[in-house]
Amino acid sequence: MQKTMDAARRFFARPFFSDPRTLLGLWLLLPVVAALLKINKCNNFLIFKYVFWHAWQGLPLYEAYPAEHWDTNHYGPLFSLVIAPFAVLPHPLGLLFWEVALSLSLYVAVRKLPVAWGKQLFLLWFCAHELLTALFMSQFNIAIAAIIIGAYICIEREREGTAAFLIMLGAFVKLYGIVGLAFFFFSRHKGRFVVWLAVWAAVMFALPMLISSPDYVVGEYKAWWVSLTEKNADNMFSGGTNQSLLGLVRKISRCPSYSDLWLIVPGVLAFCGPYLRRRQWACAPFRLAYLASTLLFVVLFSTGSESSTYIIALMGAAVWYVTAPWKRSRLDIGLMVFAFILTSMSPSDLFPAYLRKHYVQPYALKALPCVLIWLKLTYEMYTRDYAPRAAAPTPSRHEVA
Repeated sequence: MQKTMDAARRFFARPFFSDPRTLLGLWLLLPVVAALLKINKCNNFLIFKYVFWHAWQGLPLYEAYPAEHWDTNHYGPLFSLVIAPFAVLPHPLGLLFWEVALSLSLYVAVRKLPVAWGKQLFLLWFCAHELLTALFMSQFNIAIAAIIIGAYICIEREREGTAAFLIMLGAFVKLYGIVGLAFFFFSRHKGRFVVWLAVWAAVMFALPMLISSPDYVVGEYKAWWVSLTEKNADNMFSGGTNQSLLGLVRKISRCPSYSDLWLIVPGVLAFCGPYLRRRQWACAPFRLAYLASTLLFVVLFSTGSESSTYIIALMGAAVWYVTAPWKRSRLDIGLMVFAFILTSMSPSDLFPAYLRKHYVQPYALKALPCVLIWLKLTYEMYTRDYAPRAAAPTPSRHEVA
């Protein structure tokens, strides 16, 4: 076993695997592969595409259109403008450029993270398979991961206006983006940040009126709320959705009578508690830990989480692993291996189909490794010192003598 691991380590240590051009090429190749394989099976992209055309024609955005696609839209009216450049292109090109844009958005976000290239390298390789899973579904979740990471980066760089833009963009498309507010306390210009949030919220609310009318847009925002409420109720025991901590507990217990608030409220308190450690705010690894926690939390505590949503959570797990200012333990390594096998690989044909169909999907087990990692991360944020470790001093010649 040790010889096999050493051989694998030597193989992946080759310069090819750490060349930035290799990673960029891979993250450009994966969306092309996904688009080619899904040209005739891209229902999600058809839903997205028709959001623009229905808004353009003044049609309801949240009703079923079985002649065009199955299932219904659950994204906000602002999405009609986000998808517009891809909706007006001929179908294969629109799908291809949409997939490429999603992949590039997350690639750029990772490359902008204030961590060394070796750590970025791990993030890009570790999440590549999960990226492909999300690309097969043409999911905006890839962009949501990029938006959350981008908001963090902008606050680190004191660009509150851009951070507010990204947060409101994510919130008005899929609500998930609102979790970018988790980094509010790390802003050095909180007043300016609040002003920009208000400005961009007003702009995002009104922008869809450029291709419709005020009455139509206000009505569709109301319909969006109804749609999300109904979808949340439908997700409770759905096999494909609620792949979250909430779904894991509910599906294993098979108990329909309790409220998810029994899990959500303690989860929110556990998430917010580390803010009380004010002295740790100055430590970059602590702030990166909050980024990791946010990426995990938004997936684990949402009934709308599905398999392709885990590009967000798995990126959070990878950020947790590489950004601590201490050496990772064997337990931490084991958790990451567990996450790669069960969270990332379980939807693929390389994973036993019997286990996937009879255990992983029905009991939301894809969430389990990320739950364990989030609990470990939360414990660390309450108990560990994130101040960078000082390097041991080099002894002088006299001391050596």
